[in-house]
Amino acid sequence: MEEPKNGKILTRRDFLNGMAATAAAFTILPGGLYAGEKTIKRRKLKPSDKMNIACVGIGGMGAANLSGIEATENITALCDVDDAYAGPIFAKYPKAARHKDFRVMLEKEFKHIDGVIIATPDHLHAPVTMAAMQLGKHVYCQKPLTRLVSEARALTEAARKYKVVSQMGNQGHSREDLRLIAEWIWDGAIGPVHEVHAWTNRPVWPQAIPNRLPAMPVPGTLDWDLWLGPSPVRDFNQGYLPFVWRGWWDFGSGALGDMGCHFIDPIYHALKLRFPSSVEASIASLMDPANIWEKLDNRETFPSASIVTYDFAARENMPPVRLVWYDGGLMPPRPEEFDPGRRMPGNGAIYIGEKGKLLHDQDSESPRLIPETAMKAYTLPPKTLPRITTSHELNWVEACKTGGVASSNFDYAGPLAETTLAGNLAVRFPNQRLEYDGENMQVTNHAEANEYIKTHYRDGWSL
Repeated sequence: MEEPKNGKILTRRDFLNGMAATAAAFTILPGGLYAGEKTIKRRKLKPSDKMNIACVGIGGMGAANLSGIEATENITALCDVDDAYAGPIFAKYPKAARHKDFRVMLEKEFKHIDGVIIATPDHLHAPVTMAAMQLGKHVYCQKPLTRLVSEARALTEAARKYKVVSQMGNQGHSREDLRLIAEWIWDGAIGPVHEVHAWTNRPVWPQAIPNRLPAMPVPGTLDWDLWLGPSPVRDFNQGYLPFVWRGWWDFGSGALGDMGCHFIDPIYHALKLRFPSSVEASIASLMDPANIWEKLDNRETFPSASIVTYDFAARENMPPVRLVWYDGGLMPPRPEEFDPGRRMPGNGAIYIGEKGKLLHDQDSESPRLIPETAMKAYTLPPKTLPRITTSHELNWVEACKTGGVASSNFDYAGPLAETTLAGNLAVRFPNQRLEYDGENMQVTNHAEANEYIKTHYRDGWSL
């Protein structure tokens, strides 16, 4: 929980002072307005306009997000802490302003930016997204939105306060299969649902590493201090990045955080879930047969595998439901309703209703009643939910231009992320039932767990 000091960090105060100097002493106001010697209003976009878009974190998913909008919008500014890793994307968009520090980018380019895509590692999602929203910029932030529950709540409230269009990068929320599942369940295809099992074949990165990695020389192309951002200072090692940061508590959210906002999303939507009343986990550490994981004072990474059980109270016209999550190669038993020869998908979910079962094969993006005879006998209900005919990114762009609401805006995505991340509290304290008050972001029976809900940023970083 220590927050190391580092004098090199551009602090929030420095950032805002720089903004004031650049923008004639403007003061940030809600709604993306600036007041001072001159008042600047956020550009009001029309459907025919091209959005000016900046992206922070362009070497991985940021590149994919940009490719989804480059044909119709302006790529105005790009930011990444690693010149080598991001080099091909910088080269792809030579007209875009190039930056290493997102705060400098926002300070220098804010007049020319309409929206910001945030595709950094998880630990930087909240600071970057908050800074962009405070400047009135529309935001598209990759899943799982944040690393901590409290960060997700802060971003949800900020999106309302600053009246920006928000979108979390869980692309499945714009897909057809999510809508079909909801329509079938609401139609009573399998009756009231009391139990759901969801699983992923992740992690596909190292986990169950008990100690920090030894120091290595920092590559000359990387600003390691900026990459660490609000996380505690540690020595550089190439085992932390890129991509593999997902398995480290200080930087990522494990398999549940990485894939839960994808695979729990259809369940959350169709069953009209909010926050769980309790959550419990069991874990495995395959690199440690004696399972001394629980004896370690310094838990650096997520375990090799986990099973997380959420319980949700009754809501609207739906009964209480139990959601069980599996990762690390674990999955529920093969349903007896499976047709001979049918295999369990590597990523999926099974909804268990009073009248039948529904399989969601996430690998093929296909929901089916099981057995197949049940699917063939079912009369499909009308398609009542609005369909999205563009990409998830363009759905956000369209909402920015029309003043609409993006499909996975923070009012929806924030509580989904909070619920997903609450499971990681249980992973930290396995084999204990955590009673959870989601509205107040509090574990009511385990004081220590509450410390992992809060933000503990190092000096110079805050929301």
